[in-house]
Amino acid sequence: MLIKLIIRNAFRHKLRSLLTVLGVAIAILAFGLLRTLVGLWYLGVEQSSATRLVTRNAISLVFSLPISYKDRIRQIDGVKQVSYGNWFGGVYINEKNFFPNFAVEPQSYLELYPEFVLSPEQKNAFLHDQRSAVVGRKLAAKYGWKVGDLITLKGTIFPGQWTFVLRGIYRGAQKNTDETQFFFHWKYLNETLKRTVSRRADQAGFYMIGVEKPELAAEVAQAVDATFRNSLAETLTETERAFQLSFVSMTEAIMIAIKIVSYVVIVIIMVVAANTMAMTARERIAEYATMKTLGFGGRHIAAIIFGESIVIAMIGGVIGILLTYPAAHGIQEKLSQFFPVFNVSPMTVYLDLLAALTVGVVASIFPTWRGATIGIADGLRRIG
Repeated sequence: MLIKLIIRNAFRHKLRSLLTVLGVAIAILAFGLLRTLVGLWYLGVEQSSATRLVTRNAISLVFSLPISYKDRIRQIDGVKQVSYGNWFGGVYINEKNFFPNFAVEPQSYLELYPEFVLSPEQKNAFLHDQRSAVVGRKLAAKYGWKVGDLITLKGTIFPGQWTFVLRGIYRGAQKNTDETQFFFHWKYLNETLKRTVSRRADQAGFYMIGVEKPELAAEVAQAVDATFRNSLAETLTETERAFQLSFVSMTEAIMIAIKIVSYVVIVIIMVVAANTMAMTARERIAEYATMKTLGFGGRHIAAIIFGESIVIAMIGGVIGILLTYPAAHGIQEKLSQFFPVFNVSPMTVYLDLLAALTVGVVASIFPTWRGATIGIADGLRRIG
């Protein structure tokens, strides 16, 4: 009976209740999207392998390293695999069509990144065609590319028109694997540079190192940097996680601001919901007093008011969560070059539910106390 009364009271003033539900839903939607954005900003860090190291020029990532370093790195104890590559920085047709594209040593790179899954036929075709390229499934879908298509990128770091044959479309081994990248043969880039800008040839922008065991990562990193200390191109070697964090740290202030905004949104809707519940309780003071004369205790009144607030908040929360999924899909479709993966994680859903529950609880505190403690005579004497 009490539950039925709570539900009926929650929607006695339909317009007011619907507007409150809508407000909570929009707040939870905004909160969920902002928390998803923050989570995705750290996605590269979370997906980093404990057995992969990144070696770059100690001065800056924009400076390259001699390709001859690979043989010396291979000789270091604990090193299992070495690959290398360059950030290419090309664009498709115009600058608006930007996506991550790399020139890599294909065999070792694919071995170091098993999360990029290619069929055996496509992998074999890619490895044996120097002008070939591999792209992620989402990137291929965006531009309508098919295996066998010719794709021309306009170079920015390496000027010119670069044409590739698409030999493979990879899929991610996990749901959150980036499927918007473009890989081609480092040798194709290098041979072209030898003919055009020879001083830029035989250089690698980075080395990817696979270590035998995660516990050897720090020792191997120190050994690599010690090998090239006092050389013309000293190195900085760090775990893949630390490498990703170095980029994330550049925007740490922005992430903190987004987190603060997400909490402010919830606080605002708390105030709105609390005002609505206070208004409702004030209008029903006489009713609560009448209920007390019929034998309802203060705990019954408190349960009704508290339950009403929770029902409204949780309905709004559930609607907000349901709206988050199509909204996230729309963001990924429109802004795939910035957010190649925009999946709502289970943790975000749990935080949404917790936020909605918090709104309901906080909004009901004062009205619940007021309704439960009002005296019968004072309540019956009150009008409005």
